[in-house]
Amino acid sequence: MLAFVRFIVIFIYFILMNLGLVIYFIARPMHRDSVHVAGKYYSTMAKLIGVTLVYRDSSEVDTQQSYVFIGNHQNNYDLLTISQGARKGVVTVGKKSLKWVPIFGLIYWLSGNIMIDRKNTGKARDTLSLTGEKMRERNLSVWMFPEGTRSRGKGLLPFKTGAFRLALSQNKDIVPVVCSELDNGKIKLNRWNNGVVIVESLDPVKLDHSKSAKQTAKQFQTIMQSAFERLSQEAASLSK
Repeated sequence: MLAFVRFIVIFIYFILMNLGLVIYFIARPMHRDSVHVAGKYYSTMAKLIGVTLVYRDSSEVDTQQSYVFIGNHQNNYDLLTISQGARKGVVTVGKKSLKWVPIFGLIYWLSGNIMIDRKNTGKARDTLSLTGEKMRERNLSVWMFPEGTRSRGKGLLPFKTGAFRLALSQNKDIVPVVCSELDNGKIKLNRWNNGVVIVESLDPVKLDHSKSAKQTAKQFQTIMQSAFERLSQEAASLSK
């Protein structure tokens, strides 16, 4: 019964919130802070699924600089949790097909995110070049999910190299943003209290340009895997 009631409440809240965001973003389309605004609103839904969301920022991130942010991609609850870590001036790089998702797709496009065609490797490479240009022109940061797809309880999947090629080409530091475990029974809509979820923005990491994008990807997968295990253990302890 709780799951049904919660689903109805979430559905109504989600629709109303997105309609509000659509109106807001139409009034200021493609604004550099739109993703930040959307992330703050989406993360308020964590309470509706019984999650206490703890966000830890990094004091080492300079708000006047641009970075490449990378996050772990677990499941649909990412929208309610790791979205809290979207800073001002951040846009994301996502699948072009997202624009066809009702309401959300319009918000995704209006908020200035960069869409890539994963079925066309040439276009994807052109998108990375265009992304670099936009970063320089508007002093933007870019958020990417290097796993490329949801891990669904399998831990961190192997990282693709796109985010790291971008950071190396633009000489940008990388900021890993890690969310604790969201799968393996962590969240059940029929359970009132689903405990604590921790989202942590790690300190920026300067890149070693002697390493290839593939080597850099492996380096950051190790960093994020360690943080993921640490945060998941802490969140489980706090949830007891």
